[in-house]
Amino acid sequence: MNYAKFFDPIHGSVVKGCIYYFKIAIALAVAAIPEGLPAVITTCLALGTRKMAANNCIVRRLQSVETLGCTSVICSDKTGTLTRNEMQAVKFGVLNGGVSASDILTHDVSGFSYSTEGQVIDSFSTDGFKKTEGYKLMAACCAIVNRARILYQDDKFKLQGEPTEGAIKVLAEKLGKYDPSFKATNAKTSPMEYSDFLDKSISRVATLEFSSARKSMSTVVKGYNGNQGNTVFLKGAPEQVIQKCSSILSKDGKSTQQMNESMKSQLIDTIKVNAGLGYRILGLAVMLDGGNMKHITTENAKEQLEDPTKYNDFEKNGTFLGYVCI
Repeated sequence: MNYAKFFDPIHGSVVKGCIYYFKIAIALAVAAIPEGLPAVITTCLALGTRKMAANNCIVRRLQSVETLGCTSVICSDKTGTLTRNEMQAVKFGVLNGGVSASDILTHDVSGFSYSTEGQVIDSFSTDGFKKTEGYKLMAACCAIVNRARILYQDDKFKLQGEPTEGAIKVLAEKLGKYDPSFKATNAKTSPMEYSDFLDKSISRVATLEFSSARKSMSTVVKGYNGNQGNTVFLKGAPEQVIQKCSSILSKDGKSTQQMNESMKSQLIDTIKVNAGLGYRILGLAVMLDGGNMKHITTENAKEQLEDPTKYNDFEKNGTFLGYVCI
């Protein structure tokens, strides 16, 4: 651009004029790069984000595009990422007066996806359901500590809510078919009829939402099984739920027996074996007497439970029911 000024007499010669303006060009380049670099990088990252959005990949932070561009290996949890984001409870275990393998009643569950038309395998019957109170409590826990809903639309069962909760909601419906106090009708017209049946007899007092710190969620209800006091149902990571429990159901299902640290360790080892087979495990528990939440009412729940950091203080002294393999 300054070629004509190379010949100005002030430079003494054309070569010196060329060198003079070459120095200016370098100075401008060095000064411009730091100033313009953020704008250039932002533009490039924005273009990358736009290209990814065209492939249905939404990027919240522009810097993530740069990180992704440097990535050579991606390790991914397959459920929901590479597959259909559907979960299914295929097996469960109910404690029956002990924690040894012979004291845990395990059953496989048939069915597919979120269809509630499956059943419990191993010649399970209404009589089997009646003999162990743990079955009824497990079905209630799966149904009550749960925000998911199962619908039947367009000739298929569909989930509203989280896949994990959907899986145990379906298990509750399959187990509920064996409850002698309940008469099942048509799973397609009423895919959640057992859950609705339970809801009619209880009133929900409060819910202690799931958190990654305590890895559990609990629901306080009144009126379960005719109990006018509080009943607390708890679900979560089995190790955490077991540590929150101090007892297990006796064989008659009407009383409890203490669970010591050795029993807890043995139970966790059993659950780890199932986890090693590729299952995701959820632990279930109940506090029939309300536990540390017997004083919670609908009126004072907001005040009593306003601090989530104290939820662990409430979720104590439960009775461990069993586990679900998803």
